[in-house]
Amino acid sequence: MTDGAVEADEIRPPAAVPPRLTRRGIPTDPNLRVLALGTFVNRAGTGASTTTFALFFTQKVGLSATDIGLVLSVASVLAMLAQVPLGHLGDTRGPRETMRALTIAAGTVLMGLLVARSLWAVMAVMALSTVLFSGNAAVRNGYIARVATGGRGVMFKAYLRAVTNVAMSLGAALGGLALLVDETWAYLAVFALDGVSGILTGLLCSRLPHLAPAPARAAGEPRLAVLRDRPFVVVTLLNGVVAMHFVVMTLAIPLWIAAHTQAPTSMVAVLLVLNTVVVALFQVRLSRGRDDVMASARAMVVGCAWIAVGFVVISFSSDTSAVVAVVLLVLGAAVHVVGEMISSGGQWGISMGLAPEQRQGQYQGFAGLGFSLSNVVAPTLITLLCIEWGRPGWWVLGGLVLGAGALLVPVSRWALRTR
Repeated sequence: MTDGAVEADEIRPPAAVPPRLTRRGIPTDPNLRVLALGTFVNRAGTGASTTTFALFFTQKVGLSATDIGLVLSVASVLAMLAQVPLGHLGDTRGPRETMRALTIAAGTVLMGLLVARSLWAVMAVMALSTVLFSGNAAVRNGYIARVATGGRGVMFKAYLRAVTNVAMSLGAALGGLALLVDETWAYLAVFALDGVSGILTGLLCSRLPHLAPAPARAAGEPRLAVLRDRPFVVVTLLNGVVAMHFVVMTLAIPLWIAAHTQAPTSMVAVLLVLNTVVVALFQVRLSRGRDDVMASARAMVVGCAWIAVGFVVISFSSDTSAVVAVVLLVLGAAVHVVGEMISSGGQWGISMGLAPEQRQGQYQGFAGLGFSLSNVVAPTLITLLCIEWGRPGWWVLGGLVLGAGALLVPVSRWALRTR
């Protein structure tokens, strides 16, 4: 190359400006509006039911806390096993039709909570509804990857996460009213609301455009090609390691505050509200620029670094006065949620960018396995590290998250070479 010359492969066309995602907080694309409305309706019902489920079936029905734990564990394991096959079903049968059928069926099954009074009846209802909703999530994520074009896929996922936080909060408030009334009819009204919200969400799918199913498999092509895609499997496992940080807010923080700090236990609620509000306000903004796989992988490193620093700050809240502990907890949680938002956008960009367009359902279903496995492994590991070991355990956990995020850069580059 002569001085001042430019190599041909360095010339890049001007980047296309993606269509505006929202106007006044509402998606400009009518299809994305339908998906957002369905998410809001569905998650509001989920928030109400989640708030009341355990208390109703222990205090009013007489099941033990161990029974409730068993029900939720069985439902989670079955959902984890079903999400890839159901995602594949969406690819082959048509994602809109599959979403509609799965969500209406899940809402209908949830109505069984109105009459379930034995352990096995409750387990059957929760297991089947969780499997159906999990499969719907896989199909929906694949549908989003196909319709939110022009660099809007990650941005819309970020928007949906903000919508989910708002809806869950409103639903939890409705559930709180049922707890305040503390009558059987109030709890049953919440469960009915959750079931109806699922049915309505499924009916809303009828307003979405039909997408052509995936073409027939070529001779010798495996039914679930994602299981043979080794780079994507490794990406999913690494994302699962990173996703352990979500369990910190719901498990480690409450136990840490109670056992290792002088801060009041009410700080648990304060930090959860802080997380919810910040995500609702800033998730979309901090997910910009995740339009390709490598940009998303690099964002994962940045996000994981923020998470690790947040863990270090939180770890120093022990052995201090109550005031100092509160300040460090708020600061650490604030740093953590920044990393949470950045890394979430990176994860969506990688998983959607690496998946073949006609196989998005099964690929997004498999991507969800990383989070499912994290929910199985993380509670025990985090308890051992952060609660039993104490301050050094927070540092080790931060190191694990940061290490997994850093590895996503070379692994994503490997995955791109195999596309």
